[in-house]
Amino acid sequence: MPGFTLFELLVVIAIIAILAALLLPALNRGKLKAQGIQCMNCHRQLALAWRMYTEDNRELLLYASGTMTNAEPGVWMSGTLDYNPGNPSKWDPSVDIYQSPMWPYCGKNANLFKCPADRSYVVVNGQNKPRVRTMVMNLYLGGSGGSGGGLFDDTAWQLYKKYSDLNLPGPEKVFVFVDEREDAINWGNFYTDMSGYPTLSTAGNSAAYMLADMPGTYHGNGCGFSFADNHTELKKWRDSRTSPPLNKGSLIFDRHNETPSPGNPDVAWLQDRSTRPLK
Repeated sequence: MPGFTLFELLVVIAIIAILAALLLPALNRGKLKAQGIQCMNCHRQLALAWRMYTEDNRELLLYASGTMTNAEPGVWMSGTLDYNPGNPSKWDPSVDIYQSPMWPYCGKNANLFKCPADRSYVVVNGQNKPRVRTMVMNLYLGGSGGSGGGLFDDTAWQLYKKYSDLNLPGPEKVFVFVDEREDAINWGNFYTDMSGYPTLSTAGNSAAYMLADMPGTYHGNGCGFSFADNHTELKKWRDSRTSPPLNKGSLIFDRHNETPSPGNPDVAWLQDRSTRPLK
């Protein structure tokens, strides 16, 4: 029986390559969608754990941040993340996640604290160890140990200490958890700079976007959020300044790197869902 000629083999290979090129984008979109669904499930369960803790503790909210890196009473998550393997806080969930006041409400599932699309890791003794956390909490929930912690003026902006405080503007309008970029995440809080609020209705404002706390872009330039009423959202970013190129393996953004971003609709979206001015 005659075999294939070289030309026929090349034609078959070319056809396979074309089909693969057509299928790969669809497969990638399917993967992104599946990861987005998983991320929303993690957010929903984490927000539910936060709410259950609150109900068991006289409606008092956990602090988004503490004043030091080790465990403190009432702080949802201690420790810091970076790429230094010297501190196992980055890769060992028993150091901080298991110590969180929310841990008993999480079904002892450490996967809830990390977006499935976050592939960041720390190199420890030649081994790649996945970092343990993507989720951070809105700083205006509990603040830093119950105050603005020098980041914001808690006499000018609402600092939510009890669940009933969320009536302004309503629990459905205040986010609790958000995915943060791997090159920005450090402490357990997410700080939204409220300068110029309401950003897009203040003529000529130069509101600063806090590049220290950059939201994630794990879902097709989108980011996962969970809210105080336990609903979740995948937010697509509209302005390229909100999602600059990722710097893998280093924390390039810190709170001293504020970059003005006037007219940025993403800043307006974040501000509108973080807090409100005190009347």
